[in-house]
Amino acid sequence: MDPNQDLNKTTEAQPSRKEKSKCCDGFKVFLAALSFTFISRALSGAIMKSSITQIERRFDITSSVAGLIDGSFEIGNLFVIVFVSYFGSKLHRPKIIGIGCFIMGIGSILTALPHFFMGYYRYSKEAFINPLENSTSSLPTCSISQNVLLKTSSEKEGKGWEKESDSYTWVYVLMGNLLRGIGESPIQPLGISYLDDFAKEGETSFYMGTLFAIGMIGPILGFTVGSLFSKMYVDIGYVDLSNIRITPKDSRWVGAWWLSFLFAGILSIMSSIPFFFLPKNLDKPQKERKVSVSLHVFKTNEERSQMTFPIDHEQKVTENITGFFQSLKSILTNPLYVLFLFLTLIQSSAYIGIITFVFKYIEQQYGQSASETNIVLGFITIPTIATGMFAGGYIIKRFKFTLLGLAKYLLSINILTLLLYLLNFALICESKSVAGLTLTYDGNNPVSSHINVPLSYCNSDCNCDETEWEPVCGDNGITYISPCLAGCKSSSGNKKSMVFHNCSCVEATGFQNKNNSVILGACPRDYQCVKKFYMYIAVQILNSFTSSLGTVSTIMLVFKNVQPELKSLAVGFHTLTIRALGGILAPIYFGALIDRSCMKWSISSSGKQGSCRIYNSSLYGKTFLGLIESLKFTTVILFIVFIYAMKKVYQGKDTKASENRRKSVNEANVEFLNNDGGAVPSA
Repeated sequence: MDPNQDLNKTTEAQPSRKEKSKCCDGFKVFLAALSFTFISRALSGAIMKSSITQIERRFDITSSVAGLIDGSFEIGNLFVIVFVSYFGSKLHRPKIIGIGCFIMGIGSILTALPHFFMGYYRYSKEAFINPLENSTSSLPTCSISQNVLLKTSSEKEGKGWEKESDSYTWVYVLMGNLLRGIGESPIQPLGISYLDDFAKEGETSFYMGTLFAIGMIGPILGFTVGSLFSKMYVDIGYVDLSNIRITPKDSRWVGAWWLSFLFAGILSIMSSIPFFFLPKNLDKPQKERKVSVSLHVFKTNEERSQMTFPIDHEQKVTENITGFFQSLKSILTNPLYVLFLFLTLIQSSAYIGIITFVFKYIEQQYGQSASETNIVLGFITIPTIATGMFAGGYIIKRFKFTLLGLAKYLLSINILTLLLYLLNFALICESKSVAGLTLTYDGNNPVSSHINVPLSYCNSDCNCDETEWEPVCGDNGITYISPCLAGCKSSSGNKKSMVFHNCSCVEATGFQNKNNSVILGACPRDYQCVKKFYMYIAVQILNSFTSSLGTVSTIMLVFKNVQPELKSLAVGFHTLTIRALGGILAPIYFGALIDRSCMKWSISSSGKQGSCRIYNSSLYGKTFLGLIESLKFTTVILFIVFIYAMKKVYQGKDTKASENRRKSVNEANVEFLNNDGGAVPSA
């Protein structure tokens, strides 16, 4: 044997091993960078969801407008997602992702900016905080001098100690969230397609499950940060906090929401840095194999690039646009893709509605503060979701489901979550006993409607402002809208510890108390409702784990029913549809239905309706849960139709002809066809 020949073989083998090592290192760096990006984008989303109630109160807007602000993120995605998914796959994907992360960070910072040019937050008509004197006006009681006090309040307003929140400064928040949506658009479609291109055969589902599981660190961190800052008063550092008489459990409390967005923006900008140092492609044998078995009719991206190189720029752009519409037509004429797209739209609408308003639901239904709600969702349900996502990816790899098997697996998951969610109806708390809303002002009789409840003999002579919201809790367990409407004649103490005495409406209930006093703040929930809250959390843990088992399967069904060259576009168009018709519309119509259960709105000095102070808990629960269950039930029905359509495609009379046709279209999928006519998911 020629020693030179052996030397040549050794020399050839060394670069190969070096190249393989370099390739694997590049893949690991990309996977690590993408994981960090998934964390930062999930953190930003969690902060927006957990802050939506705070934003609603700060800008004095309704839930439907708050839903529009939340949906602006999806509007940003709508502008660019399809073009990024298609043209981005032809460009430097890691750099496109890096640019997106940077824009996402700028959007988060822009969202926080209104705080710096708005006036100080005024949580009631009587709360006038002078940053120079650190003083607060006293609360009105049942007195003929009430008109004098209101006049003084108007004079103070005219001096400009406080600015009204009922302007359109919330538009800046909307624009920042929209910009965040534009920046987020390339992360998932380009990241997953790049991952699928260079992962080892059969490893994509495992990497995706791992990626989504790691990404759930983002919501945990986001909810933790949100909880921390929601305990801080919105104007912390600007006013004397000892003069603030409301607590985090008050329906008017606004935390330092803007600090959360600054944190999210900085983290997103940091996550963009690694992508600018990654290569456009990783030279890997796996990639060569995929290209070799790809469509011969449709050229690969590199082949198209080489073919169009001699052509002038205008012709190249025209060809790319034509190719884009041809590819779009290809996926939109795929019946399985279109049916699954509609199915997941309904499914996602329910999920979007839940995650947008579940914080408000827990606060209003169970009397929890925003800080406590963030902790509960961040440290209990989010790890459960992460575990479910990881387990779902492992189950697919372990059992090697066919495409039809994946669909049946998802159907069983959706049926189980539908049944589990029904348990929440038994955990709805009764509405609070509130004089003037659920009871007459004397507290002795229930009212048929909360609208225009007439004054009682106990407060009709007090000259009270009925639009005011300064809740107090009587010793009889009844909440009164204000000390004045409770008929209180005097007060003692100051700020949070203020107590009102000689309240004629408390006395009218026949409650045996010598002073007939009330304390500042609404009455807390009773023991039965607190008990239901813990049961609700247990149900949410089961529901979250079960539903998250299907996350990876859902994404795989999106791109496994289309040609490999179109998987990036398929994922992108799917994301576009979900965010356009689900992400934008769902928060708006969920918010509009929730607004219908409001019993007391804030009213500005100009008479404009603002945010809701208290909801009818029973009606809120039935409306919120009923809409979610309707969407879940529709999803189950559509899954049954989808499975029937898949059987028709893969197991119909023309199975053989279908297989031959699929072979001419995509040889890569034929090798995974089994006796049942399904296809084993592969990378």
